[in-house]
Amino acid sequence: MTQDTTERRVTVRVMRLGAGGAGASGGEGAEVALPAYASAGAAGADLRACLDAPLTLVPGARAMVPTGLAVELPVGFEMQIRPRSGLAAKHGVTVLNAPGTVDADYRGEVKVLLVNLGDDAVTIAAGDRIAQAVIAPVTRAEFTLVDGLSDTTRGADGFGSTGSR
Repeated sequence: MTQDTTERRVTVRVMRLGAGGAGASGGEGAEVALPAYASAGAAGADLRACLDAPLTLVPGARAMVPTGLAVELPVGFEMQIRPRSGLAAKHGVTVLNAPGTVDADYRGEVKVLLVNLGDDAVTIAAGDRIAQAVIAPVTRAEFTLVDGLSDTTRGADGFGSTGSR
């Protein structure tokens, strides 16, 4: 079996906003790192915190963490905001609305909704990698109201209905 090694690329336009999301190019925004892939095979590009001061998340706390970036995605694509596995595994910090969605027509600052599900407080500093951005194609559906749905073996059986393990 042959493997398709063709790399698919799209261009995402990125504007640096700086800490707090205000301002254009230059100033503090010039220090904000662009999303970057950590390895050749990475699907997600790391997003970093853009903070004026460290942010401490006590257990159970959540916060909207700014990235200092705004993006312009190609029509037909979304940016999924996903947790970083290391942050979740080591500290219990994850993206609360994972995956978060940045729509192609959104032009505001990209922020990451983090929650601390761990047992200890975690401090996020400026420049810390806080999430991953995955660019994905969007399929829009046409929703049609019907009087009935086709029968299946599973039917309406819900959570846990396909087996015990």
